Amino acid sequence: MTAYFKEKYLLFRAKNKDPEAFSKVYDLYAERIYRYIFFKVRTEEDAQDLTSEVFLKTWQYIAESNRDIKNLNALFYKIARNLVIDYYRKLSQQEVLLDQEILEQQQSLISKKDLQNVESKIQMEKIAEKLQELKDEYRDAIILRYIEQLSIKEIAVIMEKKSGAVRVMLYRALNVLKELMEEKEGGKK
Repeated sequence: MTAYFKEKYLLFRAKNKDPEAFSKVYDLYAERIYRYIFFKVRTEEDAQDLTSEVFLKTWQYIAESNRDIKNLNALFYKIARNLVIDYYRKLSQQEVLLDQEILEQQQSLISKKDLQNVESKIQMEKIAEKLQELKDEYRDAIILRYIEQLSIKEIAVIMEKKSGAVRVMLYRALNVLKELMEEKEGGKK
């Protein structure tokens, strides 16, 4: 059975409140959604809480919505993205500080996932630090494309933009990130 039909079958079963279907969907998506959220909130506890909330909201949407869900993957990431936005809105009164312990947690997660584009732990630390300097939209696009490895089309659905706009945003985001990385390197010399 192809992935598309398997997903549609699981959705059908989930709409009929089949607990086994919920379990299978959770197994398919939990790690990816957690990783995406972790890169956004940068603490394990908050990432775990938000991941749980993503699944709760998704189950509610599936069970209560009469709409046809065309792309379950995009639905999960869209709900996750919106919950992270809400999370930061709640924290807007507080200043979010990036400390060494949080960076070390992120490094341990990244090394477990064997990211091919990162040459070393130090390199990833620099990238993670510079990602925080990007505007949210750019950071989301880079994380979704290069860490979560989603297609341009899936990112467009999640971010509610056209595919062409996502391509342009990724191009600009990568240029800004490159400039920030070069600034840091230039500052050390």
